[in-house]
Amino acid sequence: MLSLLTFVARHGKLGLIAGLVAGIALPGLAGVLRYWIPEMVAFLLFLTAFRIGPRDTIESLDALRRTATAALVLQLALPLIFLALLALIGLPLSPLALAVALMLAAPSVTGAANFAILLGHDPAPALRLLILGTAVLPLTCIPVFALLPQFGALASVLQAAARLLAVILAAAALGFALRHWGFPTLTDRGRRATDGLTVIALAIIVIGLMSAIRPAFERDPFELAFWLAAAFGVNFGMQLLAFAVLRARGRKDAVPTAIVAGNRNFALFFVALPPETTDPLLIFLGCYQFPMYLTPTLLRRLYDPR
Repeated sequence: MLSLLTFVARHGKLGLIAGLVAGIALPGLAGVLRYWIPEMVAFLLFLTAFRIGPRDTIESLDALRRTATAALVLQLALPLIFLALLALIGLPLSPLALAVALMLAAPSVTGAANFAILLGHDPAPALRLLILGTAVLPLTCIPVFALLPQFGALASVLQAAARLLAVILAAAALGFALRHWGFPTLTDRGRRATDGLTVIALAIIVIGLMSAIRPAFERDPFELAFWLAAAFGVNFGMQLLAFAVLRARGRKDAVPTAIVAGNRNFALFFVALPPETTDPLLIFLGCYQFPMYLTPTLLRRLYDPR
C-alpha cells in the first residue's frame, strides 16, 4: 500500500488532472460526491496538518505576524481596491465582477498547502494563511459586504465562516495530535505516502465540485468558455501578480502565498446570496477548479525551486 501511495505522489499532477477529467466525464458521480464535500475537505485538512506537523506550522511569532499581514492584504485590501476601481471607472457590478469580488474577499482554499507540496515548496505558510485567514474572515468581510448590496443577511455568512473555522481547527488539531504523539519523526517514505493519499483526496473532491460543468456545457458551451477564460485569468493573474511582488521583496514564502492569492474558498459566501444571483456563479465555481487543479502543472516552471 505504501508503495502504491508513493507512486501516486510521484505522479501527483497527473492525479489532479484525472480528477478534472472524471468531474466532466462522470456527472452522475459528481452529483453524488457533491454532498460529501464537507467531510472530504475535513479529511484533506487532517492529512495536511499531519504531513506538516505543529512545529513547522507555527514556526515563530514573526511568521504569524507576516501571515496576519498577508491575510489582511489578500482578504480586505484587494477586494476594497477592486470595488473602488469599479466605482471609479463607472462599471456595474456584473456577475463576473461579483464573482471576482467574492474571490478576493475569501480565505485560502483547503488544498493550497497541498499544491505547494506538489511544487516542491514549504506548505506551512499556506496552511497558516488558511487557518488565520478563515479566523479573521468575520471581520474582513464586513467592509466588503457593505459595498455589495446583493448580499443577504450578514449573520448567515458569519455563521458559515464560524462553522468552517471550527472544521479547520478540529481537523488540524487531530492531524497535529496524531503527528506529535504517533509519528513525531515522519520518514521520507511516510511523507511521500501521505502526499499520495492527499492527491487521491484532492482528485475525489474536485469531482464533486465540478457538478455544474457538464450541464453548463450541454446548455451553452460558449457561455461556459467565457467563464472558463475568466476563471483562468483571475486565478493565474492573482498568482502571477502576488509572486512577482513577493519575489521582488525577497520573501521566502513567495510561492505558497502566491498560490493562496489565486486560489480562494469563495464558495463560502454563497450562503448569503439569493438563488437568482448564485446561478452564474456556480458555473464560475466549477470553472475555477481548472486553474486551481492545474496550478502545479501549468505554473511549475514559474514556481520551480531549482
